[in-house]
Amino acid sequence: MADVVYKQIADELRARIAAGDLAPGDDVPTEGELADHWQTSRGPVRNALAALRAEGLIETTRGRPARVVDQKPGQAVDVSIPFTRWAREIGAEPGALTHELAWRRADAAKAALLGIEPGTRVAEVLRQRFLDGVPTMLERLTYTEPAGRVLFDSDLDAGSITELLAANGFPSTIASHEIDAVAADALDARYLDVPEGFPVLRLHRVARDVDGRAFEASEDRYRSDIVRFTVSASGRSQTGDHYVRALRP
Repeated sequence: MADVVYKQIADELRARIAAGDLAPGDDVPTEGELADHWQTSRGPVRNALAALRAEGLIETTRGRPARVVDQKPGQAVDVSIPFTRWAREIGAEPGALTHELAWRRADAAKAALLGIEPGTRVAEVLRQRFLDGVPTMLERLTYTEPAGRVLFDSDLDAGSITELLAANGFPSTIASHEIDAVAADALDARYLDVPEGFPVLRLHRVARDVDGRAFEASEDRYRSDIVRFTVSASGRSQTGDHYVRALRP
């Protein structure tokens, strides 16, 4: 019975948040108030609040009532979707501003990601991405020479580089992702409008063509106060190493 009650409490609060009756920044009714309203003990109430906290709808702080939080756009990282398309799907207007497009020589790290020899010529891009005019992500992109040639004949601020390359013979059919959190460096601070040291979400991605050859290695840095990442796991790993990797023993 208590299991049913906690779900009913969570459903009602969730509906009030969705309807705007409880807006971002508003206090959620206290445990005591909810227990009285539902004529139940505090156990089911706490379970309901824990469920909403896990969904990212509320936050709790010791010594004060739970509070509704402003929702961050979620971007799935278990699938590849261009930033431009993702932005439009969540109802935001995407924007782009390219600051660098240049030929350079691949260092050892980038050469290893792309499967080429160090010193090979690659195209590098530094580009700001916006949601409704707000700096949201900074792209550091590296492309093999064949793919890079496409970029120099195009307006990179007009839309998606991923879709541009796909239309010119470089569809991304396989992509690997790695996510971590880092402190914003001077470049991030400048282009994401955050102070140095601000926590940003870093997404490393390697894109491959239909033959499995890597042609793009990217490092995207997102403002953590605007974006969160979501992962939908379709199966269960027996060892855990498919989804989680320890950085230290």
